Amino acid sequence: MKFIFKAKNKDGEIKEGAIEASSNDVAVELLQKNNLFPLSIKEERNSGDSIEKLFLSYLDRVDSKELMIFFRQLAILIEAKVPIVSSLMAINEQTENKYFKKVLGEMIDDIQDGLSFSEAMKKNTDVFSVLAINIVKAGEISGNLRRSVEYIADNIEKNYKLTGKVKSAMMYPVIVMAVFFVITFLVITFVVPKLTAMITGMGSDIVVPWYTTLVINVSDFMVSYWWIVLVIILFLIGEAIYYIKTPDGSREWDQIKIKIPVAGKIYQNLYIARFADNLAILLVGGIPIIQALTIVSSVIGNSVYEEIFLKASDEVRVGGLMSSVLRKSPQIPSIVSQMVKIGEESGQIDAVLTRVAKFYEQEVDNAARNLSTLIEPLLMVVIGIGVAFLAFSVIMPIYNLAGQL
Repeated sequence: MKFIFKAKNKDGEIKEGAIEASSNDVAVELLQKNNLFPLSIKEERNSGDSIEKLFLSYLDRVDSKELMIFFRQLAILIEAKVPIVSSLMAINEQTENKYFKKVLGEMIDDIQDGLSFSEAMKKNTDVFSVLAINIVKAGEISGNLRRSVEYIADNIEKNYKLTGKVKSAMMYPVIVMAVFFVITFLVITFVVPKLTAMITGMGSDIVVPWYTTLVINVSDFMVSYWWIVLVIILFLIGEAIYYIKTPDGSREWDQIKIKIPVAGKIYQNLYIARFADNLAILLVGGIPIIQALTIVSSVIGNSVYEEIFLKASDEVRVGGLMSSVLRKSPQIPSIVSQMVKIGEESGQIDAVLTRVAKFYEQEVDNAARNLSTLIEPLLMVVIGIGVAFLAFSVIMPIYNLAGQL
């Protein structure tokens, strides 16, 4: 492989060029042997391949289910004493995702060029999480790669199921309200004008209530400018999605998610379960606790909790206890900090975290199942009031006229 480097010599002069090496680490060693201090080293990729890979990454994103199946199959092949390259080739042949197939092909080439499995994964962080990379690296060092791969598969499966349950619970009220607003939009724009035309044609003798006047005015506006309203709605939705993807917007959305009534508690339990499970797996895999906390903070999926666990990592680095930081954080239930403290004092932190993870996974499961039951009556009331107001506004003038006849 060819690497493009930028380095300093003994005199402080900047040197740039290319070097052939089997891996990034080997390239660094070669530069140092030539009395060059590397500032940056990047593998040179074929521009056509890079464009194709970027294009495929948008069309065929690798989801959690595909990763789970990949690691399950890999664990079985490793247990059967199949070499890692042959295992990856076998899995690659039956992979349908074109982007994942491209990634696996590059990983096979990298491993054949001398890179380890974890180093090949590290070059594809858009597919493999930092957590997975470090667990595989620990497995390579300990000589128990199969167990590490199984840990990753179990972890992905748990996260996939938990996240799926939370998303399903959240999507139900969103879909119901979205359908309600779409139907209301269509009724006010295309149905109500025909009814209000009949009301306004009754003559000036009929008294039109204020709420009917409001509906008529809104309907008239929608008939003339419905496309403007639609454009504004789509623009606001797009702007909200764009803002959420920015660093500030993402941070603000993370704070909102854990404060939403009912749903916020589910998200909090989800993040605590994810923290406990991931940290337990890393510690069992032999990752030092400071590094493990840093890794967990990067994969937790919420910036509020990420800051908490980074603070915990800093506290442990200076000789403190992780539980002391958790105890001061209002987003962490006191029972969690107390159990973590017991684990730290007894030296059984991984076992304690496993129990915490199981408890909060069950809490998320129960809450997600009950959420639709709790929200459904509220949705029915809101929709009922909206439909009743619309019907009452249109029907009452007609009913009054019928009473006068």
